[in-house]
Amino acid sequence: MTPRPRSLLLCLVLVGLTPLPAQARPLRVMALDQCADQYVLALAPDAELALSPRADDPDAWLRREAAGHRRLRPTLEAAVGFKPDVVLRYWGGEPRLLAALEQRGTKVITIADATDFDGVRANIRAAAQGLGQAERGARLERTMQAKLDRAAPPAGSPTPGALYLTSGGYTSGPGTLMDAMMRAAGFRNLTTAPGFGAVSVEQIALQPPLRFVLGFFDQLRADWRGAGRHPVVRRAAKGRTAAKLPAAVLTCPAWFAANGVEMMKARP
Repeated sequence: MTPRPRSLLLCLVLVGLTPLPAQARPLRVMALDQCADQYVLALAPDAELALSPRADDPDAWLRREAAGHRRLRPTLEAAVGFKPDVVLRYWGGEPRLLAALEQRGTKVITIADATDFDGVRANIRAAAQGLGQAERGARLERTMQAKLDRAAPPAGSPTPGALYLTSGGYTSGPGTLMDAMMRAAGFRNLTTAPGFGAVSVEQIALQPPLRFVLGFFDQLRADWRGAGRHPVVRRAAKGRTAAKLPAAVLTCPAWFAANGVEMMKARP
């Protein structure tokens, strides 16, 4: 039976007054530094992202993926305007900014300065959990492990010694992620002092190592007067360089450190 005009009008009014299901907005994620950029781009690319100003620098691993995303300076004013649900950081953001974000109920996730691949795994899990992307985090872990497995030397194979050297003239000993990367690639780290330290040109001239692993030399405008670029060092490293690691694999304790391991896979 066809409803009368008045009844039809009433039905249309009631339909108009019925609230529609709320449209959930995308998660808003802000990265406070270049390392955090890599994590949010890998784990939450479909979120509403605010990346750091250095997101597409040459030493950013996912610099191409950063295209099209907004950039914000890590300031309170920028954060208040963006209203992030989650903030990721490695070194970025001053204490007052972080405290203000937490007071506003924003979840702040800090990427730790990992010294081995277990530490990297912990970083991936913490970031993935905070972003609600556990499965993507698990895939990153599996990808990283597959690269480490491919680069691992056969059991019982020799472990040649190598010196890690940056363009600025620094090296890394035990207790650093670079040391863990060298060991994963089958090298014995010739730097035995823990942590980071300088290497003198005189030391290399008098006792040149048989193998070098070079880092950051792709940044042609950086450390151009550094000890690592000295002519004596350049001559010593000629024909003895096992790998040249780009800055992009060295600036963040993340899964792509395994790419660096593959690049330096030891060969007797």
